[in-house]
Amino acid sequence: MQYIFSDDAGESILKLKGEEYKYLFKVRRHNIDDILYFRQHQNSEELYQYRVLSFDGRSASLEFVSRKKNEIKPQKQLHVAWCVIDPKSVEKVLPSLNEIGVSKITFIFCERSQKNYKIDLKRYMRILDTSSQQCGRSQSIVFDVVKSMEKFIQDNPETVVLDFCDEVLRCNTDIHTVLIGCEGGFSEEERNQMQNLKRFSLDTKMILRSESAVIAIASKVLL
Repeated sequence: MQYIFSDDAGESILKLKGEEYKYLFKVRRHNIDDILYFRQHQNSEELYQYRVLSFDGRSASLEFVSRKKNEIKPQKQLHVAWCVIDPKSVEKVLPSLNEIGVSKITFIFCERSQKNYKIDLKRYMRILDTSSQQCGRSQSIVFDVVKSMEKFIQDNPETVVLDFCDEVLRCNTDIHTVLIGCEGGFSEEERNQMQNLKRFSLDTKMILRSESAVIAIASKVLL
């Protein structure tokens, strides 16, 4: 754990209880005089240093030591436009995408997305909080939701599309926004809407799940 999110970070005395206390003092076994680090959600580039003053069986008191600007962010920007798939599949790969350095994910309800899927952005943010605390990233992925492919393409005309074609994605390809379909691919109407967009494929003969394709592309572009 590189740091803990706490919106009380910056106070002269920081009180910890509940799950934070259990994790730090019962799982990680921190003790008196140990140094711990915190960030605020609303000012996440600042890193706060605290020293453990005391703890009992239910809570702990920490003393403010210092603060400094300490941004840890990706060197490149990648916006993933992701046609809606099963949220459980998304949840499994969100920590990896956060660690790799994806900057933004826009979920698009395309024609072949199952309409009963509900996007719980608050749950996704909780998953990202845990990931960022573990990997050290100071600003996690930004989320957006768009109701149609047509709307997204209008707003993001520079988008490139993962599709079946002869152009293979290379590691040095300069991509800022990439569109990835759901299971079943794109409808004919959607293909007409994206006919002026650049397309590329991945260099594999195997059929990738949507979430596998997202990780593969993010890794090639960002790492």
